[in-house]
Amino acid sequence: MAQMTMIQAITNALHTELKNDENVLVFGEDVGQNGGVFRATEGLQDEFGEDRVFDTPLGESGIGGLTVGLGLQGFRPVMEIQFFGFVFETMDSISGQMARMRYRSGGRHNSPATIRAPFGGGVHTPELHADSLEGLIAQQPGIKVVIPSTPHDAKGLLLSAIRDNDPVLFLEHMKLYRSFRGEVSEEEYTIELGKADVKREGKDVTIVSYGAMVHASLRAADELAKNDIEAEVIDLRTVSPIDVDTIIESVKKTNHVVVAQEAQRQAGVAANVVAEIQERAILHLEAPVLRVTAPDTVFSFADAEEVWLPNEKSIIEKVNAVMNY
Repeated sequence: MAQMTMIQAITNALHTELKNDENVLVFGEDVGQNGGVFRATEGLQDEFGEDRVFDTPLGESGIGGLTVGLGLQGFRPVMEIQFFGFVFETMDSISGQMARMRYRSGGRHNSPATIRAPFGGGVHTPELHADSLEGLIAQQPGIKVVIPSTPHDAKGLLLSAIRDNDPVLFLEHMKLYRSFRGEVSEEEYTIELGKADVKREGKDVTIVSYGAMVHASLRAADELAKNDIEAEVIDLRTVSPIDVDTIIESVKKTNHVVVAQEAQRQAGVAANVVAEIQERAILHLEAPVLRVTAPDTVFSFADAEEVWLPNEKSIIEKVNAVMNY
């Protein structure tokens, strides 16, 4: 096992699939010689050549269209949107083409595309760079949405995404890129898409989260334990489709739930998680399911980011509310 940052785990996964499958192509803005704005593709063009790892013009709509065409021709394209806030430029390719390909063609064609993009707050980026827009794509049938929270998960999930025969949006939280290291096998391994992971077991309350909020949830659980509240922390990992079974199994044990996301209250997938819980397990609940989210405003400017973003204190407050209901 090696100690890797999340960015190193992502690079390792891309290297693995470029080596394994000559039909895998990696492309986007500055991903070639520069290795991407976060160096996720550093060294890949030198090893695999400009025909397989290459730069595109600064036009997301063109990158999306190229991805659709390459997928139809038997390639496994891995496109990068340099920052996910620019996804609007390629929404037709993603939602109007890739996600519908199998249905539209009656199963004759598919779209084995992986869409990588960094997102997330806490790093003081300019406007449109940090927005949590995963809910936009999670509401589109035909495409999976994956958000890892650890280097180990990032590698295994990315390998699964590239090998999937349908489109996968793979979102990478910028704050997690180099903030810590974790154990990652240097051998190949995959993690099944659509399966949540219990990051911490507990008996009193379930905290459901994803992305950087998983780490805020774990820090909150540590603090809650000092007051004899044992929180179970579930990392969704895939936010579409959601692993409802794992959530409900936990709810039946703890009878209290808080759902935490970085996105605004009206965005993300927290509302969907709450609806699934209350439809399937309402008789097991001893209190309403509460949400921890950002406020329903445009993502704040950098100077106000720390005030605007939810954190472990927000989670602790909501957990105490459900436990004292």
